[in-house]
Amino acid sequence: MAEIEIDGGPAEAGQLAALGLLNYGHFTTLRAESGRVRGLALHLDRLVRDCRVLFAADLDRSVLRQRIRAVLPPDGGAVIVRVTVYDPGLGLERPGAPAAPRLLVTTRPAAAAAPAPLRVRTAAYRRDLPEVKHVGLFGLVRHRRLAQLDGYDDVLLTDPDGRITEGATWNVGFLDGGGVVWPEAAVLPGVTAALLAGAHPGPQRREAVHAPDGPGRFEAAFALNAGVGVRPVAAIDGTAFDSAHPGLAALRAAYEGIAGDEV
Repeated sequence: MAEIEIDGGPAEAGQLAALGLLNYGHFTTLRAESGRVRGLALHLDRLVRDCRVLFAADLDRSVLRQRIRAVLPPDGGAVIVRVTVYDPGLGLERPGAPAAPRLLVTTRPAAAAAPAPLRVRTAAYRRDLPEVKHVGLFGLVRHRRLAQLDGYDDVLLTDPDGRITEGATWNVGFLDGGGVVWPEAAVLPGVTAALLAGAHPGPQRREAVHAPDGPGRFEAAFALNAGVGVRPVAAIDGTAFDSAHPGLAALRAAYEGIAGDEV
């Protein structure tokens, strides 16, 4: 199994350098196991949609599936697959030239054990074009690094109005006596969040959650992404949450009960 491919072939150094030098493109990250992916159609929709936004070009869903299928381990083991769409032919001087996007597919083993609950701190930062999962990760990585240097696990972002938006590479949700609360803000529409919202049978609502005091009215908080599913948040800044809240177990069960789509 190749760990890095471009359009189904070995990745050349010059092609990879182009992505690092221009840093213009988009991606999706998914977890595959036994040849299946939860929310595969949503991941493909994201790639097609974002390619039109960034490159004014179309992607073939059947080709995307073929490229993902080609890197899956024959034994059906769990892996994290990242599909990045970019154009090695574009340069810094003329990024407005006609684009011919390529598919960079990478894989890594999926974590076997559930990760520990997160302790996060808030930071004011808004991603460029937040509705697109693009490769401009500098600000996110910088704020994650600063949070970790201060003893936290990760960062939770807030917008200019002080509303909680999303984590560095994850969506966030909360639990109170009324059910699941999704923050009302401009965020990346996460595939895992969309799947959980569709699978969870209980009440859900959207509302603004302002830092630093807003999280204190909730009983539990959780992070979501395709790599780990539902992960408890133990604390936001100085506010602690119940990482063993029974509602979190119900959310995990709802998500894990979603059948994967065959690639």
